Amino acid sequence: MYLLTGSHQPALLGAVSQSLAGRTALVDLYPLSVKELKKAGMEKSRNAWMLEGFLPRLYDSRREKPEFGQLYRDYFRTYVERDVRQLANLRDIGLFETFVKLLAGRVGQEVNALDLAGAVGVSAPTIRSWITLLEASFIVFVLRPYYRNFGKRLVKAPKIYFTEPGLAAWLLGIKTEEQMSTHPLVGNLFENMVVMEAVKARCNAAEDVNLHFYRAPDGLEIDLLQENAGHLRPMEIKSAQTYHSSMGRNLLRFAQFAENVEHPAVVYSGRSIPSETGVSFYSFEDDWL
Repeated sequence: MYLLTGSHQPALLGAVSQSLAGRTALVDLYPLSVKELKKAGMEKSRNAWMLEGFLPRLYDSRREKPEFGQLYRDYFRTYVERDVRQLANLRDIGLFETFVKLLAGRVGQEVNALDLAGAVGVSAPTIRSWITLLEASFIVFVLRPYYRNFGKRLVKAPKIYFTEPGLAAWLLGIKTEEQMSTHPLVGNLFENMVVMEAVKARCNAAEDVNLHFYRAPDGLEIDLLQENAGHLRPMEIKSAQTYHSSMGRNLLRFAQFAENVEHPAVVYSGRSIPSETGVSFYSFEDDWL
């Protein structure tokens, strides 16, 4: 048996002459999770989790802890100058950097390729190819909408989240917890962190991710839908630290018409509260998955 580990390299994987189908297992290892770090005795504020992020290098006790701003600066520069140049034939690397920073400003939102193309100064097909590149190299996670029609899931506008929340914060120029607490996108960044915690939990359990979001024509939105064996678990993500029963209103509306709904939950910054009127409230730091 051989275990081969390392950073994801699509070009290298594509160059392997044999598929080795049935003889290999590919495991995606995301950055550390809140659950893993808390189990190791790590305690932080909500804003510190979002700001500093989850790269293992930050938590390696055998080495001096790096300054997280410099870490993400180096991480991004290395990615752009090495991986992007190898994977895409970019004539203007500056346009790509502008694109990634504008994408950070749209974190947790549906991404319209045409609008983003106008802001960057490239074509919509180029924007779509760049998003595919970011997804393939694990810089972003693409959350697709939920439809009964599987084809619609693939063609409708997705939401974009950064695999590493700390990188998204750095791209937005956030340097301190105080800046994080007052930033206009603090709610989006919190949603980014929670969505990625769900992705990590599914992957670490060797389960298919099967996560979506839902938006109805009448404006009803569900931040996160976990699909499992024909059942749907709807979850709302709120950055608020104070409990209020109204935060579960959309979940109850969704449960009225959707089939096979189970265990609706609100994930927020406050303390966990047992199920009330069919909706459970969980602190993002607790075991809510």
